[in-house]
Amino acid sequence: MGFLPRDPFPFVGGLEAAWRAIREECLSLPRDTYEPWVQREMYGDGWSVFGLVAFGRRIEGALRACPRTAQALEGVPHLTTAGFSRLAPGTHIQPHVGWVKTVYRGHLGLVVPGETECALRVGRETRPWREGECLVFDDTVEHEAWNRAHSERIVLLFDFARPGCEDAPLDEPPPEVARAIRKLG
Repeated sequence: MGFLPRDPFPFVGGLEAAWRAIREECLSLPRDTYEPWVQREMYGDGWSVFGLVAFGRRIEGALRACPRTAQALEGVPHLTTAGFSRLAPGTHIQPHVGWVKTVYRGHLGLVVPGETECALRVGRETRPWREGECLVFDDTVEHEAWNRAHSERIVLLFDFARPGCEDAPLDEPPPEVARAIRKLG
């Protein structure tokens, strides 16, 4: 199963209720605070992130810069990763399979240009992002994302422990991701 029903994850409603405040904080960040995602072979150019939590490590300065977002994320049980994910116009993240087997991934739409130009395919199903709505999916199912619009797409990306994996150790990241995490300090 690629996309997951939202019912088992009641915290999604809390994130959606706070989406305007989260978007406001996101849009107030200086553009140069975003970093290109390290696995460039998946997309080339155009995908950048502003990390808040990186594989279990809180990024305190980023969380202080976004206090309402930090507060909303406190409602996500067993949160492992969170940040703002930005796709520039024309960006296509190629089909790939995630390596983290102990979490599910969520995307809260913050800035979504157009109804059909920005979408996420997970398995055989494609869904558009919508502002103020969450998509929850299994990152280990092949997926790809694109922004065919003329302006950027931004979501709050967050990972949380799959049911039954709450006490499992975090998966070992690929070397380039591990290096990026170590740079956080």
